[in-house]
Amino acid sequence: MEKTFGRNLFGLPKAFSLDVHAIGWVMLAAIIIALIAVDIIGHVRTPHEPTLKEATVWSVAYIILGVAFGFIVWFFWDLRYAGEYWAGYITEKSLSLDNLFVFVLIISAFRVPRKYQQKVLLYGIVIALVMRLIFILVGAAIIEQFAWIFYIFGAWLLYTAYAQVKEGIQGDDEDDEYKETRLVRMVRKVFPVTDGFLSDKMLHRHAGRTYITPMLIVILALGSTDIMFAFDSIPAIFGLTKEPYLVFAANAFSLLGLRQLYFLIDGLLERLVFLHYGLAAILGFIGVKLILHAMHENDLPFINGGEGFNVPEVGIPLSLGFIAGTLVLTVIASLIKSKHDEKKELQG
Repeated sequence: MEKTFGRNLFGLPKAFSLDVHAIGWVMLAAIIIALIAVDIIGHVRTPHEPTLKEATVWSVAYIILGVAFGFIVWFFWDLRYAGEYWAGYITEKSLSLDNLFVFVLIISAFRVPRKYQQKVLLYGIVIALVMRLIFILVGAAIIEQFAWIFYIFGAWLLYTAYAQVKEGIQGDDEDDEYKETRLVRMVRKVFPVTDGFLSDKMLHRHAGRTYITPMLIVILALGSTDIMFAFDSIPAIFGLTKEPYLVFAANAFSLLGLRQLYFLIDGLLERLVFLHYGLAAILGFIGVKLILHAMHENDLPFINGGEGFNVPEVGIPLSLGFIAGTLVLTVIASLIKSKHDEKKELQG
């Protein structure tokens, strides 16, 4: 008999397993489409450089909305799944800060006028969101069939954590030049490109030929570059929840708030000097969690005869506490270090 926990809004029992009805997916899709529509109509349709107040208000609003969705999950299903969503959301939000570094690099490399940056960011994020949905559905199908995939996910996250530490140590010695993705290079070869931006147009018709503008190139660059980050963030969040609905919701709410966050902290990103170490700690923690889970659910016949190991599994409360605590400590330590370095520079 299925274990239940009270009743939801419809009077139906809350099930231990997250069984999302098609209506749940439709409602989530409606929320996402509505948010994108608000961004297009309210911010992107009339090109402008957002003020600090506008960026702050909308950044806070998106964070509140992202956190509030966890209470919806709690209301309709269970606190356990709300915890999984919140852990995933915080992880995706922290990893998205790494995205912003690259977004700043791409937008600077293409010299996108400040008033058009909102448009390229929003459309690039929409492309990234669609690509991540595909990744999530494929990943969920693989996980459903093969528990051993968590060994690979865990090992990959441990390697990524090492790469983050290495990047943090090397710092400015790394080559920070933006390199076009294969997709962008292919588009440049196939389609004629205008010499410069033509307001915020993506296509331009001239002398019987259709040209694409740098605006469209930047959007494709942002969207295709995010695929690289998806290889880290998708396995990471699957280490916190195996529910595709929660994985996609956490990705959606963290990505959709990136445009506002970009204008709020693009000048502060360089002050987060310990960000790479914080992300490494989070990725390493989830990597170990995934490997422990893979050992517990072991289905490889050549390892322990296909039987699971009696190893402890890391629960959601500990995961949520570690991720949130690491992120807070990283930000505080970074700001203290930056302030100390600035004071030292002024004195010297």
